[in-house]
Amino acid sequence: MLKQEDYKQHISGRFNSELESLRNNMLGMGGKVEQQLLNALDALMSKDSGEAEGVVSLDKEVNQMEMAIDDECATIIARRQPTASDLRLVIAIIKVNTDLERIGDEASRVASLTLRLAEDGVSPSNFVEVRHIGNRVAGMLREALDAFARLDVSQAIEVVKSDQTVDKEYASAMRSLVTFMMQDHRKIGAILNEMWALRSLERIGDHACNIAEQVVYLVQGLDVRHGRLAELDIETLDRR
Repeated sequence: MLKQEDYKQHISGRFNSELESLRNNMLGMGGKVEQQLLNALDALMSKDSGEAEGVVSLDKEVNQMEMAIDDECATIIARRQPTASDLRLVIAIIKVNTDLERIGDEASRVASLTLRLAEDGVSPSNFVEVRHIGNRVAGMLREALDAFARLDVSQAIEVVKSDQTVDKEYASAMRSLVTFMMQDHRKIGAILNEMWALRSLERIGDHACNIAEQVVYLVQGLDVRHGRLAELDIETLDRR
């Protein structure tokens, strides 16, 4: 099982530094994306067009960070030809990097919907579902990044479990919004935009789950994507 101190076992101190820099840059991007999501949710709840525009503009910075991290990974693979746990770390970061960029895209979409919702007036749902699911997926992202930073398999597993709850709550929220739509046709536009926001939040939950699954891969060397984690003995996995 991979541990924090394993990063310090290379003969080359320069290689240690490169891996640590790569890891820190990815976590730094994670923090940036997490703030982007929180700002998008705040903008949506308060219908703050200015804050929403700030979230959208931040997406360019996130995209640049994604490309820079990809370049770092490619350089390490080409120069160092990493093996075993080092290779798993680089592969995991490549995949997490992609998920973080997509979370940034979804946060930007939520912020963009704020501009439309500001024109549509008060939503009949008062954004109850959006607020609840938004807070839950923001928590999932925070926990997934923390699990990656601490190589905590138990915490990663909890994030994966949380995604099942989000999926159920998302389906329930969509049914509720359809009911509102049927009751007042004048609010169809506002409700459709709220549905799009919920869809983006549900996708963010999926991406946070992907990040958590990469923690299991990094630490245990097991690919648990596509629901395979449920097929494993989680208690045994956690003790490995």
